[in-house]
Amino acid sequence: MSESVKNVGQPMEHDSALAHVTGQALYVDDLAEPADMLHLAFGRSTQAHAKILSMDLSKVRDFPGVTAVFCAKDITGKNDVSPMAGDDPLFAEDTVIYHGQALFVVAASSQRIARKAARLASITYQELPAILDIAAARHANSRLEDTQIMSAGNAREAILSASHIVSGCLNTGAQDHFYLEGQIAVAIPGEAQRIKVISSTQHPSEVQAGIAHVLARASNKITVEVRRMGGGFGGKETQALLIAAAAALVADKTGRAAKLRLDRDDDMAMTGKRHGFEMSYRAAVDEQGKILGIEMDLASDCGCSTDLSPAINDRAMFHADNAYFLPNITIRSERFRTNKVSATAFRGFGGPQGMMLIERVMDHIASEMKLDPLTVRQRNFYSKDNNITPYGQQVHDFEIPELVEELVKTSDYKTRRQQISKWNQGQQLKKRGISLTPVKFGISFTTTFLNQAGALLHVYRDGSVALNHGGTEMGQGLFIKVAQIVADVFGLPVTAIENSPTTTDKVPNTSATAASSGSDLNGMAAYIAANTIRDRLEELIISKHNCTKDQIVFADGHICFPGGKMTFAELAELAYLSRISLSSTGFYATPDIFYDRKTHKGKPFLYYACGAAVSEVEIDIATGESRVLRVDILHSTGKPLNPAIDLGQIEGGFIQGMGWLTSEEICFDDKGKLTTHAPSTYKIPTAADRPDYFNTALFNSKYEEPKTIGSSKAVGEPPFMLAISVHSALRAAIADARQHKDFTPLNAPATPQNILSELLAK
Repeated sequence: MSESVKNVGQPMEHDSALAHVTGQALYVDDLAEPADMLHLAFGRSTQAHAKILSMDLSKVRDFPGVTAVFCAKDITGKNDVSPMAGDDPLFAEDTVIYHGQALFVVAASSQRIARKAARLASITYQELPAILDIAAARHANSRLEDTQIMSAGNAREAILSASHIVSGCLNTGAQDHFYLEGQIAVAIPGEAQRIKVISSTQHPSEVQAGIAHVLARASNKITVEVRRMGGGFGGKETQALLIAAAAALVADKTGRAAKLRLDRDDDMAMTGKRHGFEMSYRAAVDEQGKILGIEMDLASDCGCSTDLSPAINDRAMFHADNAYFLPNITIRSERFRTNKVSATAFRGFGGPQGMMLIERVMDHIASEMKLDPLTVRQRNFYSKDNNITPYGQQVHDFEIPELVEELVKTSDYKTRRQQISKWNQGQQLKKRGISLTPVKFGISFTTTFLNQAGALLHVYRDGSVALNHGGTEMGQGLFIKVAQIVADVFGLPVTAIENSPTTTDKVPNTSATAASSGSDLNGMAAYIAANTIRDRLEELIISKHNCTKDQIVFADGHICFPGGKMTFAELAELAYLSRISLSSTGFYATPDIFYDRKTHKGKPFLYYACGAAVSEVEIDIATGESRVLRVDILHSTGKPLNPAIDLGQIEGGFIQGMGWLTSEEICFDDKGKLTTHAPSTYKIPTAADRPDYFNTALFNSKYEEPKTIGSSKAVGEPPFMLAISVHSALRAAIADARQHKDFTPLNAPATPQNILSELLAK
């Protein structure tokens, strides 16, 4: 970093904040439309699993205002929009594999006409048995891959020799991303078979490559651009390709611009969800509540295709330890194929499900041993001497013990726990619960080759800077953070850095903005690019002013050196006149990570992000309704790049996690049709669900992470799992109401119906 007053570490507003609140921020659907643009709509399957005996589209084609209709036979390249496995067709051909699957696309003069026409298709099916849950998939042996096993020590032996054993089950539901901006793409044909696609996607390079495969064309003919998304959360990592490829196909076939915008109902029915899990555990514990050995079984509903399920389920295994040393452990993971829309990436990427299981185990041990759940957690934390994960990675600089101790004090956890117990004794119709849960989340793509990023940087003659990198902005503040990094290298105010749209013809072969790695990867790539240019500028000054590099200071828009001073703009002009390049690329690959998936051993993560939350809840015994009264969060982002952005991410991630665990219930009918397909039937948290007291703070970390930009730590996904404290507190409140000696379970989401069911259980 430069010697100037830092931009990095300052709480700066999002670069598009003003544009967001004034409506000036342009999203894909806000862009001006060519006069001859075609509007598209999918024709969709009404069966979950069936053979297509016939498909008559004549009435669709003849509908007034329809220009063209395209289906599988019109694809010149490969009929596939999967990220890797080749099992996710753009359009169904002979067989449909989930209710709502795309069969064809209609191109018309308006979206309304296209949607009306799509309903006129005459399709004859031969219905096939549909697998709609894990039990049916297990019975049919319908699996994506073999059962995966991760182990350390000898769990079975530890369990057989133990005097205390706890066992139980836990189910966690699916979740819809419910981004504010739905799936959308605009494809614009150009000369010489070129196509430009403006897409709401987290992975422009994958959309580019996917369209190239569908059109049987080289990738250099396809340009994908993303300025911003109205939310993604993983739902636009692989799923955006379906929409973009259909739009590109129409543009290519007709020579006209084409827009495909899914409405909310179609979006929810056609795009993937978080994986639903069914899990169980059997753990041996000693008198102090420490786990001696544990067996965990994880089974997930992956939907109709592979998508990213292998990696997502692997990460569930990686995070089944969370913050705890488990000396003897066996984790078995089954991945089942069903006739539902393919499950996909979602914030946390399998980590939340794995963490939910081990946190349930901690609560169960506390109940069995009559201990404070926090005490059990603390006794099982990783330590200096016990710091090897089930996959063989060593846990360094483990912040959670100190972080939790601080949170216990600032949240007044111990006093409040006593007060709640006393309050509950005097209440018949309402009960309260409190819980503190930690989060240890590994940062890096577990698929090693994805840990790379590129950047392109231009300095113009007037000293202004244009920044481009492979990361995408979806509201999380990535662009402002990377701009702060570049501004510091040149000693400029951040306003001097212009963020340009993410575009595949500027930075190629990029990874998705996912895995909480956006700032780590793209920030470092941009830092490298900026320093390349700065090195050139310093060499110029040295040659003209006979000084050394350490005598040159870039600060506050000026460059100071012995005997002289000039503005950055003056130096840029001098460099141009001296024929020195003011443009550079930067490339970064995460160091020191590796993973052998065959043995499930290695070092898949560069570091761990840590945090903890205390949640206090109240339930109504008569109705099962619940509310979150107070939340206290202490989270570490290392030396934060932008604390204001980080705090926003922490709060938003927590609320989204709370929704998954309390109100967001995904339901299908017995034919495989999604019945929770709109805000009227699917309840995300609203402003009214926000806790009355919501205290969020950044932990003042004493550890320096030497391999990250500015010793910062990722913040995108880890806060989501802080909401496990809400579910744990709800379970505690139910247990108090039931006053049973046996441990009280609770599945997720903890809807009023599910809470009431547990309250009434015998």
